[in-house]
Amino acid sequence: MKKKLTFAAALLAASVLGGVANAKTLVYCAEASPEGFDPAPYTAGQTFDASSRTVFNRLVEFDHGKTSISPGLAESWTISDDGKEYTFKLRKGVKFAPTDYFTPTRDLDADDVVFSFVRQVDKTGPWFQYIPGIAYQYYNDQFGDNITKVEKVDDLTVKFTLKEPAITFIPTLGMDFASVVSKEYADKLLADKTPELFNQKPIGTGPFIFVDYQTDAAIRYKANPDYWGGKQKIDDLVFAITTDPAVRAQKLKAGECNIMSYPAPADIAGLQADPNLTVAEQEGLNVGALMYNTQQKPFDDVRVRKALNMAINKKAIIDAVFQGAGQVAINPIPPTMWSYNKDVKDDPYDPDAAKKLLAEAGVKDLKMNVWAMPVSRPYMPNARRTAELIQADFAKVGVTVNIVSYDWGEYLKRASAVDHDGAVIVGWTGDNGDPDNFLGVLLSCASVGSNNRAEWCNKDFDALINKAKTVSDQAERTKLYEQAQVIFKEQAPWATLAHSKVFMPMQKTVTGFAMDPLGIHRFDGVDIAE
Repeated sequence: MKKKLTFAAALLAASVLGGVANAKTLVYCAEASPEGFDPAPYTAGQTFDASSRTVFNRLVEFDHGKTSISPGLAESWTISDDGKEYTFKLRKGVKFAPTDYFTPTRDLDADDVVFSFVRQVDKTGPWFQYIPGIAYQYYNDQFGDNITKVEKVDDLTVKFTLKEPAITFIPTLGMDFASVVSKEYADKLLADKTPELFNQKPIGTGPFIFVDYQTDAAIRYKANPDYWGGKQKIDDLVFAITTDPAVRAQKLKAGECNIMSYPAPADIAGLQADPNLTVAEQEGLNVGALMYNTQQKPFDDVRVRKALNMAINKKAIIDAVFQGAGQVAINPIPPTMWSYNKDVKDDPYDPDAAKKLLAEAGVKDLKMNVWAMPVSRPYMPNARRTAELIQADFAKVGVTVNIVSYDWGEYLKRASAVDHDGAVIVGWTGDNGDPDNFLGVLLSCASVGSNNRAEWCNKDFDALINKAKTVSDQAERTKLYEQAQVIFKEQAPWATLAHSKVFMPMQKTVTGFAMDPLGIHRFDGVDIAE
């Protein structure tokens, strides 16, 4: 069995190799470990960074640093007049990368595309639960039962048939869960009775080839020499997993990594002052929130939710946690998103009114859990500190808060359960630039029990967002989403907390890195100056 290198040894080996063969190694200080390397069952950004954006491709791809779409594995597509049939012509000669654990014998074809989607919905198939407890949340949230058929027309042609037209269908295919995987590799693992390796040792068509993962420490990749988009300029890519943002900043300053994710707000000024570094920044396409479990008493009473919202001093959270690099959130979509409703007014910070409303709802001496994420995310750099501030605010209106937390993967899993207890701090960065990616994924009735962590199902809200998905006119869609935001604010399933500004520090020698509005960290096209 191949012996794994420690992270330090891996870097040393890369350095030595670089000295001999002039190889370029880029080290990215990542904020968390991936949940796995199969992008379909997961929802976390660090998993997509490590899997879908390095190893895999999709039928269509988002342009670097934008939300616009370009051909990916599909070089072209046509849409039927009724908007229900999408036919994709695949790029010819795309190769799955060979590794020391699998050697592909054929190029990408229509069977791979059909398998990549059908496995996520076929509950009787061997891949639906090949890892105990997994769920294809994104597929369910984005498509539900709208895809009635995915079929091979010929080796390089695939047709999707929909029940209803969906204006969001093409950009949704650019999302990570829609990555195209190898059916040949899946068949081999199934025959070997080792399907779990599908999630541990990925095979893809992407710009990099997976080499090795040292759990919770480092992931190594090498450039794919046969990548259909051309070989990358860097030869080796290393994810150095470093959960503490202050340590990530220290490593960047010391030259131990070339790029880091999600700096702590307190470190940004110091990073900006370092002459060897560049700190890119942009307004985040994100929202951070406290999401009440609306199916649990007393949070099933809108008066209680409104009262708690009025008890939170959001400005204090922006000042203390975001240190100015953010703004108070009013709606569940960010102001940079089209259809944002500027006329919606936020619940005012008013502890006295909150106490009166709690009394009116018959709530006394309430004790509740507030969940604090264990990792920093762009929409929430320090959830523990935020929870502490909410704890103090709620105490002023007679509500006692117990702060709970879990390992990040466990946190997401538990928070998805319909019967989870209390209110969860979590958030979202948009995946495809469409309002449905927030309102549908996070607040639809169909997403209860998955990404709808308020477990909130409002029929009027649901009717508006479902209708908006079938309308092609953006002005009409905008009106529907604006109405949905009014209902959201009236019903208050969340305390909307913040929209953040996102920072990306890197060494000045790094070129070609584009900040992504969708929150993804991509390293195709990146180089290091000599």
